[in-house]
Amino acid sequence: MGKESLKDSKIVSGPLRFWNNFKEKHPNFAQLFVFFMLSNGITVLQLVLMPVFKSIFAQTSLIQINFQILQFGQTLNGNPYYVFDYAAGALSTGGGGGLAYFLAVQITIAIAQIINFFAQRSITFKSNSNVWKAAFWYFIAYIIITIGAAAAQGFYKTPIYNLLMDTWGLGGTGETIADVITMIINSAIQFWVFFPIFKIIFKQVPDEK
Repeated sequence: MGKESLKDSKIVSGPLRFWNNFKEKHPNFAQLFVFFMLSNGITVLQLVLMPVFKSIFAQTSLIQINFQILQFGQTLNGNPYYVFDYAAGALSTGGGGGLAYFLAVQITIAIAQIINFFAQRSITFKSNSNVWKAAFWYFIAYIIITIGAAAAQGFYKTPIYNLLMDTWGLGGTGETIADVITMIINSAIQFWVFFPIFKIIFKQVPDEK
């Protein structure tokens, strides 16, 4: 082995040795770091997919179909508060995006979470427990978190879009920026909720002799 090869191997082994030592001394922090990095990658994927699906569904009549379900009390203005609040009409015209926006958001999140499930299970938690059982509890958690995140979105979605599109007069650019901000907020909520859930459902089962 030449001198350059030995030098390269030392450069590679240095960070790897540091990481292995860190994992041994701080396994929970190491696990959280890997979870954080993978989650960021999934968030970037969502930011790429979201405008694609949104533009596709925006060309259909779905944007004119009202999708407001699961009413939960009223807003401060006395209007009905919906967990999933996507009023008919384009956002640029004062609507809520309709069924088109809802599908764009949910399909994006569904694809991202399927990838996230296998990535976190195999890489972060290195789980060897029953995959179907883990998938079942993951699906239950996904439904609950989706409803919770949608309910929380009612507090910040409209103000963000109004601020960027109307108050600041950014129009279509403001809508795109608002899409990114709301997706990041939604991803952040899922990040802090999913990690303790994954710790429970992604277990390492001792090998049977």
